[in-house]
Amino acid sequence: MERNVQKPNQKSRRTLLRGAVLGGTGIAAASLLSPGSAAAADSGDGLVFPGVDVVTDASHASREVAVLLQRYFARKSAHDLDGWMSFFSRDPITYIDAVVSAGYFTWDALRDGLAQFVPTWPSDGKSYPTRILGDATSALVFFTDTAGLFGPSEIRAAGVVNFRRHKITRQIDYWDGRHFGMANTAALAAYGSGSLPDYGESTVGETAAPAMKHLVSRLAQALRHGDGAAAAELFAPAAVFEDMTAHLHIVGPRSIGTYLTDAAALLPYAGGGTAVRHIVGSAVGGGYEWTASDSAVTRGIVGLEVDRWGRITRFTALWDGSLVDDTTLVSLGRTAIER
Repeated sequence: MERNVQKPNQKSRRTLLRGAVLGGTGIAAASLLSPGSAAAADSGDGLVFPGVDVVTDASHASREVAVLLQRYFARKSAHDLDGWMSFFSRDPITYIDAVVSAGYFTWDALRDGLAQFVPTWPSDGKSYPTRILGDATSALVFFTDTAGLFGPSEIRAAGVVNFRRHKITRQIDYWDGRHFGMANTAALAAYGSGSLPDYGESTVGETAAPAMKHLVSRLAQALRHGDGAAAAELFAPAAVFEDMTAHLHIVGPRSIGTYLTDAAALLPYAGGGTAVRHIVGSAVGGGYEWTASDSAVTRGIVGLEVDRWGRITRFTALWDGSLVDDTTLVSLGRTAIER
């Protein structure tokens, strides 16, 4: 009798755990999808990254997009160019490295461009996602390319991705040239065109969830006016603000708001010359690409994690630090010192 009583409870517990990890929109906490997780195994591809001990945080992503992007990076990590290319739409397609202004606007051009690198990759070279925000309409994925893929150092990047029928129609990658190495970034710039007037956002239209678009509009307006107090109202009580390029980590709306006010003249994504280029994601995770007309840094991204009440729990900025001098970065850090 005791055994019969326990079985339904054990089954219910397994069902609840599976729901927490794989459920719906991903707003249920603890949906951390590792390459060996149930979600990855369910894909049928055995999405593993040999030699990489990493857990992909998909707590603010739908299960669908988490599995799709795990597959994408598995093929890339396997150095399977054709398998990797199978994830891209034939038409339309836009793929841009925003740091070196390397743009590809046809499927064949993209394959030819990637074919210059993939055959040279070291056998242990990997590319793996660390955090996914959004859904299978549009998403923001933070990922790492290990040393040897595009130069002698790793690249920690964020890709803005739009999908159509599970194929990528637009991907724009952002990363920090200082972290990659100034000389390495300059060498990679040889593959770019110098400037790109169009980032292809018109080819995909507005794809973000209405709640994400509304939140970004309010946040971007507050940053544009240097109004840290207004921005602070959008953050949850234990929210985290991080600027990957400036190596900043600030916790709590009061401190975040004070910093955004004091640093408005220094931050490339704040001030009067900033504008929103493109928004991606669901109601609980996503972000936006921004442009700046009065800064040495003219583009970058902000990633947003959002709670069930529509408040920001994690703000992540990433931009190319190789475009500013050491003094600017020192000033950004000094401004974060509380008095």
